[in-house]
Amino acid sequence: GGGKIGSGRQYWSWVSLDDVVGAIVHAISTDALSGPLNVVAPDPPTNAEYTTVLGRVLGRPTFFAVPAPAARLVLGGMADNLLLASARVEPAKLEETGYNYRHPELEGALRHLLQE
Repeated sequence: GGGKIGSGRQYWSWVSLDDVVGAIVHAISTDALSGPLNVVAPDPPTNAEYTTVLGRVLGRPTFFAVPAPAARLVLGGMADNLLLASARVEPAKLEETGYNYRHPELEGALRHLLQE
């Protein structure tokens, strides 16, 4: 089992590999797109939400939380940047230019990934 890391309130942006490729193709073929592009799925979950969904997909319990000090003990200063930091990144340009996500929701993306 596993569980949330730290408070669990930190946002974890994610994206499926299919959508990374799709977003690149969309960016190349869409003249209206220029400059930096946030290639992330819409509606990023918090770490607690992400962990709950992952546990449901894997059929594993998610009640064992990892306290922030324990994460820092294992990963040192990298824990803050990798696991405990929060970034609610939104794919505004992709959405504004009509990108159609193959896997817009975390649960569907994880189920697709794990069935292969």
